[in-house]
Amino acid sequence: MAAMSESPRGAAPSLLEVDGLYVRADGAEILKGVDLQVGAGELHAIMGPNGSGKSTLANVLAGNPGYEVTAGTVRFRGDDVTLLAPDARAKLGIFLAFQYPEEIPGVPIVQFLRQAVAARRSSEVSVLEVRVQLLEWLERLGMEASFAERHLNDGFSGGEKKRNEVLQMALLAPELAILDETDSGLDIDGLRTVARGVREVRRARPELGVVVVTHYRRILDELSPDRVHVLVDGRIVERGGPELADRLDQEGYEAWRA
Repeated sequence: MAAMSESPRGAAPSLLEVDGLYVRADGAEILKGVDLQVGAGELHAIMGPNGSGKSTLANVLAGNPGYEVTAGTVRFRGDDVTLLAPDARAKLGIFLAFQYPEEIPGVPIVQFLRQAVAARRSSEVSVLEVRVQLLEWLERLGMEASFAERHLNDGFSGGEKKRNEVLQMALLAPELAILDETDSGLDIDGLRTVARGVREVRRARPELGVVVVTHYRRILDELSPDRVHVLVDGRIVERGGPELADRLDQEGYEAWRA
């Protein structure tokens, strides 16, 4: 088993610890002994080519039941959450921003967020409280107030869907946010807008831990990761600082495919 990765900020309390994680789906082994440690306030990037297991890792961390953990553990704030359901993890403070957010016609964003915030807090939340917080965050994220009345992702552009994921992250106030290819399908302006939103949420909640799953360096230029991990064929084959993303941008993944 590989040694646990060191946190880049030695004093940062550990939020997430993944130890020797093996995962199967549809009869195939996808993750093959992944180790990862993320501290409070840190931003980690998971980079790798198509089919390397990046989105599988994101989904397993969020508790997607479509994946079978065959070995290893996932710990959140020191507690073993390996077998917890997605809703239980969400209540604990684990948030997943989807690569392809689902469209839900007929459900206004404000209504969806009220239910989501209530589930996160395990208590009722008034419409007024959610609306006040929502309008505050819409302004902070540079979004129109009318956005709150639109139906969840219905008719949204790719950029609007990703901005809506950031809005949800802001309202739900998680302790760990997993961003699964948030840059997918975005042009450079859309990417910068989404990245500014992520930075704004991190400014408001400096203890938030973030795991960014991505193919490319460009979103990392906007978010400045503390640590970069290279995932190839289900294994983390290299770790480093932001300079590792620069190397990948120049050389690609061929050096680690053997």
